[in-house]
Amino acid sequence: MCVSELTIAEITRTPDEELRQGMRDAVSTFPVIPLDDAVQALASEYVARGAIPANREEDAYHVAVAVAVLGNVACLASWNFKHLVREKTRGIVNTVNALRDLPQVRILTPAELL
Repeated sequence: MCVSELTIAEITRTPDEELRQGMRDAVSTFPVIPLDDAVQALASEYVARGAIPANREEDAYHVAVAVAVLGNVACLASWNFKHLVREKTRGIVNTVNALRDLPQVRILTPAELL
């Protein structure tokens, strides 16, 4: 289990103080993965190929961190049904990964992990 710098930033922007603190506590022991050029390039390609809408580029970064930085990630857990946990996104992401000789990633809901 790990989180990216982006996830930490999203938690920080959570308006509900109790929820924000709960999320901080939940990830407090997880390693924090920085965003780098490889993540940016891969996220941009996901957007360019239509996996993620351009106005939701942060969602592409979540997937790119899992693939480009962590490598053999078995899955990415998300509650984002609108942009991440859907067949179109899964298909395009894994096509891009195959073209770049990167590992495939399963994008699942936390419930699917159980």
